[in-house]
Amino acid sequence: MPKMKTHSGSKKRFRKNAAGKVKCAKANHRHHSWSKNGNKNRNLRRGIYLSTADEARISRLIVNQ
Repeated sequence: MPKMKTHSGSKKRFRKNAAGKVKCAKANHRHHSWSKNGNKNRNLRRGIYLSTADEARISRLIVNQ
């Protein structure tokens, strides 16, 4: 049985922390920041943790990370 490879797109977008939770960046922070409220822009800088349902799916893709 061959080794399972890490999904290249997922390894750029998700990180696992020491507790095993999967962290990612929030959406809508790429462009048109001038039309968004300053509070919204500051809030979008922070990362979020995925839900447990998504976490199981993504952790299979970033298995070697």
